Amino acid sequence: MDGIPPKQISALLFDLDGTLMDTDDQAVEKLVSRLARLRISDPQRTARRLIMAAETPGNLLMTALDIVGLDRATMEFTNRLRRWRGLQAAPKFRLIANGEEMLAALSPHYRLAIVTTRGRDEAQAFLDQHGLHAFFEVIITRESTWRLKPHPAPIRRAAQELGVPVTACAMVGDTTVDMRSARRARAWAIGVLCGFGERAELERAGAHIVLEHTAMLPSILSARMPPD
Repeated sequence: MDGIPPKQISALLFDLDGTLMDTDDQAVEKLVSRLARLRISDPQRTARRLIMAAETPGNLLMTALDIVGLDRATMEFTNRLRRWRGLQAAPKFRLIANGEEMLAALSPHYRLAIVTTRGRDEAQAFLDQHGLHAFFEVIITRESTWRLKPHPAPIRRAAQELGVPVTACAMVGDTTVDMRSARRARAWAIGVLCGFGERAELERAGAHIVLEHTAMLPSILSARMPPD
């Protein structure tokens, strides 16, 4: 595997949105329909860039709210607004294509964890809906650390809870935020193109390797996975 020696990796840390969860496309679809009214030449690309550009400021805002003790109250208020508007607080989340098969192939050979900026309730709801709890030993959400990605704290926390060196962890994600967080933590960075990220920007952010889809991981990491 170009850029990563597979035998040096013992744990895989997965982002949710756009990596295991298919919600990025749902968010883009909604924004594209609105941008199309503005006669923008490439609303799909523009929508992805706008949403991705908002991720780091959004994470910094949640960090600030956490520090002053307002993060939980803010999320409760947001969920209440969603209910008032007739929206579900915990929507049905879509799993990426071949996601369960991929996790089943990886779990005998790697320690698996979730590292997401979603709340614990949403992460648990996703795992519950798709019966994926057995695959993951550790779940790191925005409640787990004071600092969120692209800060290295969530990845370091996952490594600590797994009991493995952070240098033996690979962060798998679809955005530059995931890649920067991994590199700052001194973990391996694996970018995927099934979410918001584009190859060039993921590579600029420090990805050691970029895959077309998360489900490609077993074949890419097969050098470390002996036959069962």
